[in-house]
Amino acid sequence: MKINVPEVKVPRIVIIGCGFGGMELARYLHNADVQIVMIDKNNYHTFQPLLYQVATAGLEADSIAYPIRQIFKGQRNFHFRMGEVTQIIPEQNKIISSIGELKFDYLLIATGSTTNFFGNTTFELQSMPMKSVTEALNLRSLILQNFERALLTTDIHEQEALMTFVVVGGGPTGVELAGAICELKKHVLPHDYPELDFRKMRVILVENGSELLQSMCAANRVKSKAYLEELGCEVWLSTGLAKYDGLTAETKNGKQLRTLNLVWTAGIKGVIPAGINTESISPRGRILIDEYCKVKGYENIFAVGDVACMNTAKYPNGHPQVAPVAIQQAGLVGRNFIRATKHQLLVKFDYFDKGSMATVGRNKAVVEVRKLNFGGFLGWFTWMALHLMLLVGYRNKIVVFINWVWNYLNYNRNIRLIIRPYKRPSAVA
Repeated sequence: MKINVPEVKVPRIVIIGCGFGGMELARYLHNADVQIVMIDKNNYHTFQPLLYQVATAGLEADSIAYPIRQIFKGQRNFHFRMGEVTQIIPEQNKIISSIGELKFDYLLIATGSTTNFFGNTTFELQSMPMKSVTEALNLRSLILQNFERALLTTDIHEQEALMTFVVVGGGPTGVELAGAICELKKHVLPHDYPELDFRKMRVILVENGSELLQSMCAANRVKSKAYLEELGCEVWLSTGLAKYDGLTAETKNGKQLRTLNLVWTAGIKGVIPAGINTESISPRGRILIDEYCKVKGYENIFAVGDVACMNTAKYPNGHPQVAPVAIQQAGLVGRNFIRATKHQLLVKFDYFDKGSMATVGRNKAVVEVRKLNFGGFLGWFTWMALHLMLLVGYRNKIVVFINWVWNYLNYNRNIRLIIRPYKRPSAVA
């Protein structure tokens, strides 16, 4: 079965995924004499940097998601089809998907990343990932359900396990999530559950490395740890998890911890459709690309963003898996496509690092731009302003801004709703 799209005499560019990269290329070529066909398993674009706020009841899911068709409303050369690409057949310039097959002249793989459990199936089964809207909603439900359960049990050990939160991974996602849970403990949950003793609630951030936010400067690494500890988070550095059965987590040095809330943010890997040669995939699970973002071994297949790995002297393991890289790489692909039609020389990719940032909590964030680094309220305000600018859709910008102002003034999270109860794996005690 073929995917039903109009047959035209101009080049067809198929884009897999509407993340930051896929969206940028489609926008860039809005006036180009091409046909753009985007395929995504969801009918919305997700603003992933704010998933942790959905998980901790700070924002509703539809505040960080935006309909793909609305993004490209009025773009005549654009067609969207909702489906999941399962295989690429490069020799036939064809993709196979859950909704049929489709020929392409050019292909952009912008499928993003998913949680990397590094082959540990126990962690994959029992812990909570947070890379999609669905997973963020599951985590929100789990948090609230476990406090409801804590009210019902008379077993003090079970109650402590229900109120103990372990976040694995000291990168931006782990730091931001741990900080947000601490703020729930400090300002919100005690008012909802006054019968519980919140001295029993623990938030523990476990990091295998010796420091948090290892991609940032030393001052900000120290500052982020201090902010978390100020909020009441226990930071365990140089600590790796050996196993977790759904109730008891055990570190590599033998320490045991009972928890029914373990969130895994310790790694990501590219989402790679079948059909790409293994020689074109890096050991870290990303597609190898050249300086023009072409997949190595192919002339008309490109990859950008989290799924792509461009090895350079400055970035021997590939560029950071962050939104600015995806946006800049997709912009380069679009620019080079236009240049090629005009018989101009193609431009090589040169990443312009605008800086990095992470928020820990109210008035607590760390920001670094080139040689400038700062934190506190200024860092927190900068973080908020940038994320508002990057959000898709004026409605989402307004809703998120209002929510942030309301939460700031009232120390409140009004979206503490168990809309869709989360069902734990049956193996959990």
